[in-house]
Amino acid sequence: MAREFNTVGVVGLGTMGAGIVEVFARSGVAVVAVEVNEPALARGRATLTGSTDRAVARGKLSEAERDALLGRITFAVGLPALADVDLVVEAVPEHLDLKQSIFAELDRTCRPDAVLATNTSSLSVTEISVATHRPNLVVGTHFFNPAPIMKLVEVVRTVVTADDVVDDIEALCTRLGKVDVTINDRAGFIANALLFGYLNHAVSLAESRFASREDIDAAMKLGCGLPMGPLALMDLIGLDTAYEILDTMYRRGGRDRRHAPAPLIKQMVTAGLLGRKSGRGFFTYQGPGSPVVVPDGLTPDEVGTPTPDNGRPIAKVGIVGSGTMAGGIIEVFARAGYEVVSVTRGTERSATLRGTVAGSLNKAVVRGKLSEVDRDAALGRVAWSSTLDHLADVDLVVEAVVEELSVKKALFASLDEICKPGVVLATTTSSLPVIECAMATGRPEDVVGLHFFNPAPQMSLVEVVRTIRTAPEAVAAARAVCVRLDKHAVVCADRAGFVVNALLFPYLNDAVKMVEASYSTADDIDYAMKLGCGYPMGPFELLDVVGLDVAHAIIRQLYLELRDPGFAPAPLLEQLVTAGYLGRKVGRGFRDYSR
Repeated sequence: MAREFNTVGVVGLGTMGAGIVEVFARSGVAVVAVEVNEPALARGRATLTGSTDRAVARGKLSEAERDALLGRITFAVGLPALADVDLVVEAVPEHLDLKQSIFAELDRTCRPDAVLATNTSSLSVTEISVATHRPNLVVGTHFFNPAPIMKLVEVVRTVVTADDVVDDIEALCTRLGKVDVTINDRAGFIANALLFGYLNHAVSLAESRFASREDIDAAMKLGCGLPMGPLALMDLIGLDTAYEILDTMYRRGGRDRRHAPAPLIKQMVTAGLLGRKSGRGFFTYQGPGSPVVVPDGLTPDEVGTPTPDNGRPIAKVGIVGSGTMAGGIIEVFARAGYEVVSVTRGTERSATLRGTVAGSLNKAVVRGKLSEVDRDAALGRVAWSSTLDHLADVDLVVEAVVEELSVKKALFASLDEICKPGVVLATTTSSLPVIECAMATGRPEDVVGLHFFNPAPQMSLVEVVRTIRTAPEAVAAARAVCVRLDKHAVVCADRAGFVVNALLFPYLNDAVKMVEASYSTADDIDYAMKLGCGYPMGPFELLDVVGLDVAHAIIRQLYLELRDPGFAPAPLLEQLVTAGYLGRKVGRGFRDYSR
């Protein structure tokens, strides 16, 4: 017979614990909320009252509902108050010895049949459970912050957790209006195991000055649609908390280098730069606890302020290529008022590309994004050609040909001979070394990467990639072009994946490894990242959209350049690509789209 959890105890009333108390009380469950002393209890009560008052102000709760909710809560100091509860959820700081001591006392205090749950986000539930004489009744219930809003709960079972306990906790999650994913006891569970490898990698990019903190965050928000950039998220989580989670996952998870905390994190924690809670972390805030970022002058402008010309006025642009990306880039430049020369191989491809661009502009008119006059003006700015010689008088060339290094190098060698001195030569590569294209010319100082995202007319991000030979003036000119295109430019060094792909694809690869190890299913992992982290798509949904072959090629390029075992392509991904399971484009990837 299923357990009825009618009275629940919550130990620890910090932000997380107070949120969990609210979740239970909202669902009609009587709660005993416990803290270690009266001041801590008062703070927890104030946190809970503030949250429910805000819910009333926003129309999410009526005053009567708030009063009923608060009436279900009993506040108490000390664990003896939990002697008669059916379930206890522990939500104290992430220190194993502290949690073990609490569970040992709960074991002595609570009824023999009471279930004991930990809200740990990274520690071993098994190690916590052995502090009791009832490890079969110990389970992980990892709520996400803010608990009243976030839908996900990770239910973590150990090798000795009773099946009926897991079933009852899953039923309770449904009663609470939560979506549960049930997993075995592994470092970081699902969400943190994937999230913190990505966050740690982002910190290492900032630490090496690969890109500025602002550009790293902007790249992931604009390029991937994430609700927050990784460094701002680190500040929200707290760098001390992040360090403890990473260190625990590194020690418990096989000492994977991706979870070894970046040295900068420990340095910032030691210096008291903990993020929002201290008023300063990667960014500076109005005060401790404030979400408002204020300027601090800590990010130098390494390439100068983009002005309309920066000594390299750009009025006429050449675009080489005939694919979808080339068409999108032509449209972007033409709509921004640039005179454009489109060069393709052969008149037939040129005619096809012209039809593609015209069709896209017509759709913009239908959607009310563009007037017919502006559409005609944009088309009138484009000259269509099938020979590179027509690029002799342009000010900027953007290459958008196939992602093959030999093809790109040959093209840049030809552009070097044809184009006038001072022309900025740009490659739209998403994964190949820009320096290889630059050194195919006699003017590497004029070569930059301009990585547009697909579809170029809609996506607002452009990665501006500087090599060790790129002149600052060329980078500044590229940034000025982005301003005129109404695109957000992020500047980074020339390294595999640049910013977005360097952070995104290892995360996707880690998700594949998780399925490969039979730790969880693709569906549960997608749920965990969407509901627990607010991602617009789960990793497997995204892999199927991008294409498993494309993902494999990018991950392989990252691995070949970085030579870090943590970046090695997951064997399962290689096998699926070999078998022709490439994603939506062929109707089968991690899911079957043929039905």
